[in-house]
Amino acid sequence: MSDTELQQESAPRLLFVDDEPNILSSLRRLFRARGYQVFVANSGSEGLALLEQESVDLVISDMRMPEMDGAAFLAQVRERWPDCIRLLLTGYADVQSIIEAINNGEIYRYITKPWDDNDILLIVRQALERKKLEREKNRLEELTRRQNDELRELNGNLEKKVEERTADLWLAHSSLMEANEKLKNNFLTSIKVFSSLIEMRGGKLAGHVRRVADLSRKIARRLGLDSKEIQEVFVAALLADIGKIGFSDDLLATPVSQMTGDQLGQYHKHTLRAEELLMPLPDLAGVAKIIRNQHERFDGRGFPDQLSAAAIPLGSRILSLASDFDNLQIGVLAPKRVHHDEAVPLILRGSGNRYDPKVVEVFQQIIAGIPEEPHDQELNVLLLQPGMVLSADVLSKDGLLLLPAEYVLDEHVIERLQIFSEPFDHKMNVRIYTNRRK
Repeated sequence: MSDTELQQESAPRLLFVDDEPNILSSLRRLFRARGYQVFVANSGSEGLALLEQESVDLVISDMRMPEMDGAAFLAQVRERWPDCIRLLLTGYADVQSIIEAINNGEIYRYITKPWDDNDILLIVRQALERKKLEREKNRLEELTRRQNDELRELNGNLEKKVEERTADLWLAHSSLMEANEKLKNNFLTSIKVFSSLIEMRGGKLAGHVRRVADLSRKIARRLGLDSKEIQEVFVAALLADIGKIGFSDDLLATPVSQMTGDQLGQYHKHTLRAEELLMPLPDLAGVAKIIRNQHERFDGRGFPDQLSAAAIPLGSRILSLASDFDNLQIGVLAPKRVHHDEAVPLILRGSGNRYDPKVVEVFQQIIAGIPEEPHDQELNVLLLQPGMVLSADVLSKDGLLLLPAEYVLDEHVIERLQIFSEPFDHKMNVRIYTNRRK
């Protein structure tokens, strides 16, 4: 087999499904020129038949097709070929169809028509890279399991064997952590893209979720939440408005104070709709709970459950204040936009009735520019305790990543750090958070 044939054999295999021949022709020409193997189908049923015959890495399907639409087709692909990456090709108006495809077909991304060639090439490359990272993560996890099994079988000469294998284990572990970190970043990027669905409709919502997410994260950090809780609050802020995805343009443009009874009824349900959308994702259960309760009031007069005080999740209390502060300034709550300096006292006046006084106090510190107290310290490895959280990466003398920042120490890892530091007379120090323990 020639080099060209070998390269073609190893190239990613893509399937495009669309009932418009010119669309298929454009996609085939674009991707074949970049070295991909390309298959095409004119309908969902033809696409399924092809998948039964060929191994495919990624599918891009049009939404609007006769007999079987893109959402139904991708749902069958997910059920029968779950490892195949699924993307949806659709127009801006198909919002409900996008939701259906996300829920039933678990699509990786959607692409709007007309597409930009560079954008669609980048999306496909990122999707294939993510799949490659997942495979590498599984391989490294299996490698780590095998090595741990070997360690348990060692007997009398255990300490000597541990010393011989420590360097290899650290290398495998750092590679695994790097793969996990890339997957985490990819997941967060996907969430940010999804959160921009409402903002794509323009108007005063542009940039809203990013500002709210940034302020929510600052408040959560000052309140001493651990890294997992801070991440949940941040993601909840990014996805806080996804329940509004089915709102009409008129409803989105209407300030809350001017909504009719029917409009308020729809508005009050958006947090419940968001919770339903996130239900298929167990990892986002905490995020869904925060979003559901974002409109509860500290005095118990909010919605949907009329919770009060500590019965409201702390993340929801943070999100409520951060969201209202930005909404006041962009005209979501009332038709008149409020200047930043005017919005601050309005928030402060809500302390104890609408907002949690503790959250308001931290918000006031942030607005006033009061610096945070020192949150970490340097500690010798012999003084480490389980539950401590690293505030900075731990590196070897050669610059090899041993442990990443935000890692929660346990007895096993502490023991390995102490063994690793023995040749250096235990002079190895790490940085840990002073006010955070897992």
